[in-house]
Amino acid sequence: MKSQKDWFKDRGYTHFTNRTPMSIRKKIKCYITNKKKVGQHSFSPLIFKEIKQRRYKLSDFNGIEKRSHKKVKNGKIVSNTKIREILYATHLDAHIYSYYSQQIITPKYEDYLKQNKLLSKSITAYRQIETDDKLKFKNNVHFAKDVFDEIKQREKCVALVLDIENFFPSLNHKILKLAWAKILGYKTLPKDHFNLFKAITRFSYVKLKDLKTKNGHFDEKELAKLKKEGKHTFFSSIKELIDSDIIIHKNQKLNKEKQLIGIPQGLPISALLANIYMLAFDESVIKELTLKHDVFYRRYSDDIVIICNENQIQLIEDFIKSEIKKHKLKVSLEKTEKTLFKINKGRLQSYRIDKDDSIKENIPLNYLGFEFYGYQTLIKSKNLAKFYRGMKQTVKRKHKRIETVKEKYLLDEAPIFKRKIYRLFSFKGEKSRMLPAKRTSFLGGRAKTEYFERKFRGNYLRYAYRASDDLDAPEIKRQLRNHWKILQQTLRKYDFSNVKKELES
Repeated sequence: MKSQKDWFKDRGYTHFTNRTPMSIRKKIKCYITNKKKVGQHSFSPLIFKEIKQRRYKLSDFNGIEKRSHKKVKNGKIVSNTKIREILYATHLDAHIYSYYSQQIITPKYEDYLKQNKLLSKSITAYRQIETDDKLKFKNNVHFAKDVFDEIKQREKCVALVLDIENFFPSLNHKILKLAWAKILGYKTLPKDHFNLFKAITRFSYVKLKDLKTKNGHFDEKELAKLKKEGKHTFFSSIKELIDSDIIIHKNQKLNKEKQLIGIPQGLPISALLANIYMLAFDESVIKELTLKHDVFYRRYSDDIVIICNENQIQLIEDFIKSEIKKHKLKVSLEKTEKTLFKINKGRLQSYRIDKDDSIKENIPLNYLGFEFYGYQTLIKSKNLAKFYRGMKQTVKRKHKRIETVKEKYLLDEAPIFKRKIYRLFSFKGEKSRMLPAKRTSFLGGRAKTEYFERKFRGNYLRYAYRASDDLDAPEIKRQLRNHWKILQQTLRKYDFSNVKKELES
C-alpha cells in the first residue's frame, strides 16, 4: 500500500540544536506555519560531510581500454572515486524545509505539471507518481522499465544518456529565484519563502571532520555529558559553537562572473528546487524535440535520457547543449553515452557508439542501476560488487570484534551471531518484518530505555528480486544465484566456532 510522506520526522542524528521528538510535533507545526516567524527565523549552520563511492570503471589508458579503480585525467592517473558532498540541517531547520517542500511548494509544482501530461511524464525524480494500479508509487525500477519498453517498441533507435556537470553546486540563484516565484504564482518571493531562499543560497556550514576533536574521533565524554542533560547536540548552545575554535565556512562557490552559485545537496527541499530550476529546460525539450521530432525524453535529476533515430543525434546534442547553457549549466561530455539498438539474428541487440563513431557490439545502456542489452536486463555490475563488498566487510568487521572479545576474556572459541548477517545478505532477509528495538534517553539525568518495534523493509535481494519481476527479467535472479555460496565461503575464511561445527555436521 502507498503512503504519503510525512513532513515531520524525528531525525536521529546529532547536530547543533536538539532533536525534536514526536511529542512536540504540535509545537513545531505551530511555529513553522506562522509565516511571520519563518520570515524572521535564523537558520543554523549546516554540517558538511563527504560520501566517497569507490568505482571500478572502464577507462582509457593511452589508447588501451581496461577496467580500473583509476583513470587518466589531464595526462595524470587519478582515482575513479566519486565524492558526493552532503550538507544536512539542524532538526528545526529541517522541519521548516520539509514542511515548505511537501505542504506548500510541491502541490503547486504538481498542479503546474498536470497541465501538460507529456511534461509530467518526463520528470521522474523526487516525485510521488502513482503506478497504473494506483496501489503504490513508482520507483527507479518503473522509470527504467518505461525507457527499456520504449526502446523495445521502437527497435531501431539510439539512446542518448547525458549527465549535467556538478548539478546542485552549479545552480544559478537568479534563475532559481524566478522559477520558485513562478511556481507560487508571484513575480517575487514572499518574505517567508525569501528567507528560505537566503538560507539555501547563502548558507554556512561546519565540516563534520572538524567536530572530531579527539584524534580524529568525537569527544564521547562530552557528548555523553550533554546527553545526560537531555541534549543530543555537539554543543550546549549555538553561542558555544561560535565561541569555539571550530571554523564556520560560508558558501563561496562562484561562477565566471564572480556570482555566488549552488545550493546544498541533502536538505529536504533541495531536490524539489532542482526540479523547479529545470522546469523551463524540460518544457523546451518537450516543445522542440518531443512534439516536433517524436523524441522520447526523460530526466531523472541530472540524468537525461533521450531516445531518437540515428540521424537525429547531432540535432539533439546541439539543442541540449545550447539549451542547458541558457540555464547556466553544462553537460558532462565525458559521461555522455550513445547506445544503438537494432535487430541482429532475430533479437534486439545493443551497440555502443564511441566518440570516433565506431560501434562496439553488446555494450549495454546503463540507466538507473541497470544494464540493458536489448535482449536482456541485468543489475549494474558495480552495484552487485558493492553488495558483495559490503557482505565481506561486515563479516571481517565482526571477526575483528570477536577476536578482541576472545583476547579480553581469554576465550578459546567465540561464535558469530549469524542471524543479522543472513538477514542483511541472504534470501532469508528478503521479506519485510517487525524487529525488536530500543531507544535510551535521559530525563533529569536519569536514563530511560524505551522498547519498541521497527520495521525491517527487506534487504538488497528483496529489491533485486522485485526488479526481476517488474522488468520481466529472470536473468537478474540468475545474477544472484550464488550469493548464499559466497556468503558461506566468506564465513569459512574466519575462525568462528559455530560456523565450523555447522559445516562439519
